[in-house]
Amino acid sequence: MPKQSMPTLAFVDIETTGSHFERDRITELAIISYGPQGLQRWSRLIDPGQNIPEHIQQLTGITPDMVAGQGLFAHHAKDILEQLQGKIFVAHNARFDYGFIKASMKRAGYDFTAKVLCTVKLSRRLFPQQDRHNLDTLIRVHDLHVEDRHRAMTDADLLLQFWQKIQERWSDEELLSHVDALLQRPAVPSHLDADLLDEIPEQPGVYIFYAEDRFPLYIGKSRSLRTRVLSHFQNTQDRKALKLSMQVRDLDWIQTAGELGALLLEARLIKERLPSLNIQLRRSRELCSWQLVESEDGYLQPVLVNAEQIDWGVQEDLYGVFASRKEALSMLSYIAKEHDFCELRLGLEKPPKKSKKDLSGSSFTSASPCFAYQLKRCRGACVGAEKALVFNWRLREAMASWHLKTWPYPGPIGIREEQDVHVVDRWRYLGSAANESEIEELLLAGEPEFDLDIYKILKKHLGKANKQNIIDLSTWRMTTSS
Repeated sequence: MPKQSMPTLAFVDIETTGSHFERDRITELAIISYGPQGLQRWSRLIDPGQNIPEHIQQLTGITPDMVAGQGLFAHHAKDILEQLQGKIFVAHNARFDYGFIKASMKRAGYDFTAKVLCTVKLSRRLFPQQDRHNLDTLIRVHDLHVEDRHRAMTDADLLLQFWQKIQERWSDEELLSHVDALLQRPAVPSHLDADLLDEIPEQPGVYIFYAEDRFPLYIGKSRSLRTRVLSHFQNTQDRKALKLSMQVRDLDWIQTAGELGALLLEARLIKERLPSLNIQLRRSRELCSWQLVESEDGYLQPVLVNAEQIDWGVQEDLYGVFASRKEALSMLSYIAKEHDFCELRLGLEKPPKKSKKDLSGSSFTSASPCFAYQLKRCRGACVGAEKALVFNWRLREAMASWHLKTWPYPGPIGIREEQDVHVVDRWRYLGSAANESEIEELLLAGEPEFDLDIYKILKKHLGKANKQNIIDLSTWRMTTSS
């Protein structure tokens, strides 16, 4: 059997205006081809057709004047394609560079795919004892020579140096086995385009699986989209995973700034698109809450109020948000048993026929003991043995952990997450914005209905959020509407 020769590698690095390949653009690209035909260097400055942020200019040294007149990516696309054709695409955190180039090629009218080798993963595989594998660590550990850091050709040359260093320690045959292992594509459903997997970034976001006719099949979220999507096709023993693999025909994904954005977007999209395999996070049409109402004889009684009767985030005397009446009654029954409450007073037990009505509309005879009292599991509120003052205090204490928190801000707020701002008002998620005009659009667009899952996500996040990441939009809204 003939010995396998080392294929030609294309060491690639790009500089960009930002981190999102759909929104930002490439400003510089460098390719170093290295293989049996020798070594060849190619690089170009590229006009992004948009502003280069000040902090990016300071990091890369690339200014608007430098790229002016250099031509947009489409002008260089054919040359870039020729430089990469038939070679293994090698980059550090390769999904970033590959995702940008693939998206840019698509906008220019070219279909580009390649075998992708990530030097981060290669370093982890070859040097598992190292704690870190970023480029600065590789420079230090392998004594790589660096001149002008954060310029495309310099960083591409660092990858070439790293490869040459490992060539000194491993034979070509050993390196090829490691490369082949890293290039192995995961098994994917036969009806799904495998090339789509090359485009999925290792970024936070939401993914959508579709069945025939683009019918939503499943929606999920992850801090690492690519890893999470691939995991669905690796567990062949799971019935749900197998069912999804058999039905999936297409997929989409939406990148978010971080995990909070992914959580909020997932909850919203599941309710909007109703994917068939999502059970949780579906919209409940029976949302309700307990409200404590004082009866004629001074005892508090929980009264169930539905969503249409509630001003969510404003009313103070509400306890719990429940997806159904059954769920709400289950919570009240638990409290009654745990704290020896009268089930007649709580409305959990039907009163005797001869009775007088209280303010809530339910009825009981105060002299008639409840069933729990006869079993010594009630402290006697039904027969007056437990006075209203004590009963009411105990009931509020027992229900305190279910108390629905009112909106703690004077109006809408923005929650900063990386470059995005999530706009929220009275526990309602209005959307995410990248700039002031988008914030204004969200504030003026109208308020969505209250959502239990969004409430839980926001309550948890705001409980530990850094105050510096909270923007008060109440006065800002007044300014935009005036």
